[in-house]
Amino acid sequence: MTVSIVFFLILGLSKSIDRFKELKNGSSKKTVAKNDSIKKNKKTKEIDTDSIRKKLTKEFNKPWIPLDSVQKEKIITEAIKKTKDSVPKIGTSGNNISFGGDSRLDKFVAYQKKYPDMSIDDGLDSLKYEKTFFNRFLYNRGKVANSFVDEKEAREQFFNQILSYGSIALFIFLPIFTLFLKLFYIRRKYTYVDHLVFVFHTQTVFFMLLSIYYLIDLFGIDPQLWIFTILFLVYLFLAMRKFYSQGIFKTLIKFSMLNIIYMIISSIGVSIVFLVSFALY
Repeated sequence: MTVSIVFFLILGLSKSIDRFKELKNGSSKKTVAKNDSIKKNKKTKEIDTDSIRKKLTKEFNKPWIPLDSVQKEKIITEAIKKTKDSVPKIGTSGNNISFGGDSRLDKFVAYQKKYPDMSIDDGLDSLKYEKTFFNRFLYNRGKVANSFVDEKEAREQFFNQILSYGSIALFIFLPIFTLFLKLFYIRRKYTYVDHLVFVFHTQTVFFMLLSIYYLIDLFGIDPQLWIFTILFLVYLFLAMRKFYSQGIFKTLIKFSMLNIIYMIISSIGVSIVFLVSFALY
């Protein structure tokens, strides 16, 4: 319990230090540079348009092309219009968020992105949806989803909320995982509490390794996560073999199956935590 609290404190500290480094290095300069590049791109497009007009005018002014001035200007205008339409607009790609394609929430996200100042009821009327509590809730979540794309601070707050709920969910799902551990060793004379103590002990080692990983990262060293993952898996295998006093082959089979079950339970837990955090944000 204490080690997990220390881990989440270190994780929060690492996020704060990253934010401090960003302020120290001056991320606003990059934004200005990006805006300047956008202006240059727009200016370049205008120059290209003028050059297209000059080239077409030069070609159509050749004496062997039987066109009057009105026809020439019409053809040039249509050619320039097609050129402009074929060029993608700056800033429209990579700024959308999707929840699976053509779902109701996707429609709300897209509409709220287009009309950010419109009220919820007016938005539902425009989209021809009933003004029920559920539809109002989804439309409001569309506003939240767009804030994740546009505001870095909103993403950081959401991440912190996921960590907060995740620390709670961890102590809910571990007892469920312990039930599977008891089933795998049902012939052993261990109580449920014995298995639970073993689970919390191994989980403590897991958080200790993660804490060391983030502490090393705080000192400017780039640690390799796979090394800490292998260390924990080796420790877990040795701990299972020693605690339950079984051979290498039996322990390896149960070790593999329990890790698969743990991954499934973890995936379900992460999905639930994400949904709850998104609903309550």
